[in-house]
Amino acid sequence: MNAAAAQDGSPARAERVTRSLVRDVRLDNGDVLALLTLDNGEDHRRPTTLGRAGLTGLRQALQTQRARAQAGEIVALAVTGKPGYLAAGADLGTMAELTTHDSAREIATLGHDAYRLLGDLGVPSFCFINGAALGGGLEIALHCTYRTVAADVRALALPETMLGLVPGWGGATLLPRLVGVQAALAMIVEAPFAGNRMTDAATAVRIGLADVCLDPADFLERSIAWAGEVLAGGVVPVRRPLDDAVTWGQAVEATRAHLDARFAGATPAPLRALELVAQARTADLDAAFAAEDEALAELLLSDQLRAGLYAFDLTTRRARHPAGVPAAGAAQPIRSVGIVGAGLMAVQLAVLVARRMRVPVLMREIDEERAAHGRETVRASVGALAAKGRIGAGEANRLLGSITVGTALESFAPCDLVIEAVTEVLAVKQRVFAELEEVVRADTVLATNTSALSVTAMAQGLRHPGRVVGLHFFNPVAQMPLVEVVRTSLASEAAVATAFAVAAACGKSAVGVADRPGFVVNRLLLRELAEVAAAVERGTPVEVADLALRPLGLPMGPFALMQLVGLPVTLHVLGTLHDAFGDRYPRSPGLESLAAAGRRVVPLPDGSGRERAVDPSIQDAFGPPGGPQSLDAGGVLDAVLAGLTAEVGLMLEEGVVTAPQDIDLCMILGAGFGFHLGGLVPYLDRTGWTTRLLGRRLLPAGLASSS
Repeated sequence: MNAAAAQDGSPARAERVTRSLVRDVRLDNGDVLALLTLDNGEDHRRPTTLGRAGLTGLRQALQTQRARAQAGEIVALAVTGKPGYLAAGADLGTMAELTTHDSAREIATLGHDAYRLLGDLGVPSFCFINGAALGGGLEIALHCTYRTVAADVRALALPETMLGLVPGWGGATLLPRLVGVQAALAMIVEAPFAGNRMTDAATAVRIGLADVCLDPADFLERSIAWAGEVLAGGVVPVRRPLDDAVTWGQAVEATRAHLDARFAGATPAPLRALELVAQARTADLDAAFAAEDEALAELLLSDQLRAGLYAFDLTTRRARHPAGVPAAGAAQPIRSVGIVGAGLMAVQLAVLVARRMRVPVLMREIDEERAAHGRETVRASVGALAAKGRIGAGEANRLLGSITVGTALESFAPCDLVIEAVTEVLAVKQRVFAELEEVVRADTVLATNTSALSVTAMAQGLRHPGRVVGLHFFNPVAQMPLVEVVRTSLASEAAVATAFAVAAACGKSAVGVADRPGFVVNRLLLRELAEVAAAVERGTPVEVADLALRPLGLPMGPFALMQLVGLPVTLHVLGTLHDAFGDRYPRSPGLESLAAAGRRVVPLPDGSGRERAVDPSIQDAFGPPGGPQSLDAGGVLDAVLAGLTAEVGLMLEEGVVTAPQDIDLCMILGAGFGFHLGGLVPYLDRTGWTTRLLGRRLLPAGLASSS
């Protein structure tokens, strides 16, 4: 199953009914193959999904074809989809309205009743995977006897566990039997939480998910011809032998340990999926599918599913249509981009802009030594992309030819946009903008990549302060999907519109934020880290504080996050927020001493996984633990959640964003908050923190929660 529905608090919409259109195809030998096409009858750009009515129609169509097979009218059946999609899974827009266990189990059972017919026709079944096959769409293919896939298909996945469900229409049982337990667990449990990673056609054939990869130009015709060859005995697809019991058990237990380390039980769906995979080797189909039905029935009513659907909607619909974007046409065309600085962050920006926007990028450093180093960093970055197969030789040459690194400030004169990416010191950034204003056109947009400093202060003293806007990209630039577009009170519509347009052109999701210190992501992350550090300063053992946030299932612990960002950078941003907000962001003498000594706060990676946990030896920087103010893990978690709740309330009062949904979008895309939380606000609502501290829920009742 998979979600394809908005969760915006609006009334439930009617299901987009998917039709099962059947026509007969005569094979070369005169036999008849029944070709069933899934089509929701809408614009081809809208994915096909299956709800109650669609599943009922599919079941009826397959029952009819089974009767024809028994009568000898057809020798096989094939399923395919409309252009671009086989199917994107379940239509959860209506299923999210389920309120009883019986109704949830009914929809789970209906999926099995329809899909099982594909293996119970009395004749072979084929799936011609012509496009994206996600969740329940891919499960259709798994129930078929044979599978072809078009060579240009890039989106094959079972993303259910990310949303709070399991592949419960056969996926958890059939996939490991087909491709092996390790490959199945990678698709069911690992890929959804690794940026919802997809499987492409070539990989599908390699692991045995598909039998053959065919040219997309005449995919249907080739698939029908291939099916004819299989039916005639001319082609015998190879099947992977079932993994032995030891291999199966070891893979399950290794995945269980990984899930415990990653989520600590914070999200039940992947564990339920793991249980289903564990029994799939030996269970008969009736028992296995009944277990899938029960798992689905429970999870369809869970808060985790509602949080997952809410997060899914934010990262799709809301991310595509961000709030606060000026009217269409206000953005200025961008023909060339300047970047001040040629350090690592600046180079990442340059490569991204050159690659996605396909415009010349001019970089400038203050002397030739730094410029030469920048040029070498550009070459290394482009070379790394080529070495990983992400770009070809021609594209690598184009990128290298598009990016110029020099020392002349005047080189920015023709640029339509200049982004400063210099050291995070306000006076330095002010000087950069003042110098730029002397050489660029009056309509050139000036952007800062600052992570916490005042954009308004950077624009003060300029002749055209309205041209200055914040474009806060996150590190690593190529991977992180969020850009915070920072709008000052002086910013022009053209500057803001251009910033949003640039973010979109770079393939990023933009969220508009007001010019307040730390914006959204860093303000909240630093509040979290500040509360943890303050607890340690007051006597809480570092190991207790580091483990305290595990119930949230965050990507990493607080000290691992500090190490990833860099302790000096963490302390710099903390200092900025302390200056702005006072004791809500207390300084940490212990962290400052560790930074001064150049010490790590987590061990160096050695493959054991210990690098995710704090190094207990850093306790000496904070003094001996204990004392009346020492907290246990629950106390640290409460302090963090109380601090985050207060900060969210203040941010909404200050108008940092237009709605709490934008806070969640930022925390999901910029801080890695999981779909199982729905971001931050649904969790605070669901656990009662907003009601206790702010006197109200921040989201409408029922949104991202069953309450």
